[in-house]
Amino acid sequence: MAPPILKLDDIFLSFGGTPLLAGASLQVEPGDRISLVGRNGSGKSTLMKIAAGLAEAQSGEVFRHPSATIRYLHQAPDFDGYDTVAAYAEAGLGPSDDPYRVTYLLEHLGLTGSEDPKSLSGGEARRAALARVMAPEPDILLLDEPTNHLDLPTIEWLEGELQSTRSALVVISHDRRFLEKVSNATVWLDRGQSRRLNRGFGHFEAWRDEVLEAEELEQHKLGKAIEREEHWLRYGVTARRKRNMRRLGALHDLRARYRGHKGPQGSVQAGASDAQESGKLVIEAEKITKAYGERTIVAPFSIRVHRGDCIGLVGPNGAGKTTLLKMLTGQLAPDSGTVKLGTNLEIATLDQRREDLNLDDTLAHYLTDGRGETLLVNGEQRHVTGYMKEFLFQPEQARTPIRNLSGGERARLMLARILSRPTNLLILDEPTNDLDIETLDLLQEIVAGFAGTVLLVSHDRDFLDRTVTSTIAPADPENPDGRWIEYAGGYSDMMAQRRGAIEEKRKAEKAEKAKAAETSAAVPAENKGKAKLSYKQKFALENLPKEMEKAEKEIAAREAKMADPALFTKDPATFNRLAAEMEKLRHSLTAMEEEWLELEMLREELEG
Repeated sequence: MAPPILKLDDIFLSFGGTPLLAGASLQVEPGDRISLVGRNGSGKSTLMKIAAGLAEAQSGEVFRHPSATIRYLHQAPDFDGYDTVAAYAEAGLGPSDDPYRVTYLLEHLGLTGSEDPKSLSGGEARRAALARVMAPEPDILLLDEPTNHLDLPTIEWLEGELQSTRSALVVISHDRRFLEKVSNATVWLDRGQSRRLNRGFGHFEAWRDEVLEAEELEQHKLGKAIEREEHWLRYGVTARRKRNMRRLGALHDLRARYRGHKGPQGSVQAGASDAQESGKLVIEAEKITKAYGERTIVAPFSIRVHRGDCIGLVGPNGAGKTTLLKMLTGQLAPDSGTVKLGTNLEIATLDQRREDLNLDDTLAHYLTDGRGETLLVNGEQRHVTGYMKEFLFQPEQARTPIRNLSGGERARLMLARILSRPTNLLILDEPTNDLDIETLDLLQEIVAGFAGTVLLVSHDRDFLDRTVTSTIAPADPENPDGRWIEYAGGYSDMMAQRRGAIEEKRKAEKAEKAKAAETSAAVPAENKGKAKLSYKQKFALENLPKEMEKAEKEIAAREAKMADPALFTKDPATFNRLAAEMEKLRHSLTAMEEEWLELEMLREELEG
């Protein structure tokens, strides 16, 4: 077993009251891909900051290998002193690191590098921070919610990068699919302590349930043992004769263990408040369009949304998902076409930017709209502290300003407010950001069991697969041109349908080419001599050999670079880039060879 390059042992940290960390441990060895999981507020980010040296434990041991480089993904990066994003990202490089890595990463993260850091959105700032920490390929990468604000193509690209990196990883994320793909070990932080499973996140939930079941059985056995000892104490012959102090002491210890046991953190128990049933037809959009200048966001698009539908919108950032959502809900007028909303609609919206939050509000004031200590939930008056408990907030937090909450707690608070309002149309724009996995489970159950209609925008593939009945996505996700298509089912269903459509298109094109070849062969010989190649065909026939020769040289140059046996070990990212470029060049060369051969055969046929 390789020696650890990072080791945290018996870490203790408390801010008064129940300790946040009470004996937590974390060990990272070369090649580790660790998913760090636990409830919001369980101390995951704090433990990661202690590992990075950005926070100190009150007690415990922290070991970092002297030669190890560690990079931590900051949630709120500091851009002071940097004029451009490229300058900020390059500042993370070491003397021997390749500056090209910064350009490569920024390009794939949707940034040019010339952006002014002061004008970046939250999502762009997160992308710039990712480029900075990944560029030097450190010994350990500590990533706290790296997929927040990333679109699906970028998340899938990031998965590939992390799978091929030489860096050891510790990752906090709410994205199940992402964790399953990048992790080979899981550390569960629960009630201040940590447990490790030497398998990826895909095996975590079954293991966690087994641990909790065993714990519950142990508590049950302990309770029975206490009952037996108490019976002996009251009625045993020895007890009547004299008190056995040793056995009495053991009974006190059992009682202390039983009383001192803290069960797993409670799960969120809630459901959406039902409003009056809406009409059967909720939304009818007929050939709606939207453009900004010369850029088309929505080409003519039509859809009918019925009561009970749950529809997901996916696509790259900037494709127009939120714009389309606002048009469908009447918040934004289309340039042309019509949108008709059904009757009796009660709409509740969770906005991805959390614009509804006044950070100076207290939790109680926010939940009750300042109307005292109670709120109406499903027609029943509830005390605000009791309702807060259902969303894992403590009664003493009722007077806490919202600004003191973590990102996950703020998301949970907004969810609590939305679910207390009567609604029959839920609009969820990036609802999964910052939610822990258990709260995500609750949200999935709420959405799946909601009697009304749901429209949601999300980049969480697992969440989409578990909830939606149909998915709206750009017709061309790589180059969105305003055309949108509705697919039946979730994200995986949509991808399967797309693959099927591409395969059908290829078959149709192949059949069309075969038919054209047959038609050409059937032309009478006297007519063939009269036909000539077009100017475009002549030009291609003359220039394709030059293009093929150029492609062969570029392939050979990349093959020479990749022949270096040390390249993959020293710079796997460059190796992977060269391999991808070579594959693309080979496809292009094959296509050119086929085109040249067809043209040459056609020329001979026409001249013969």
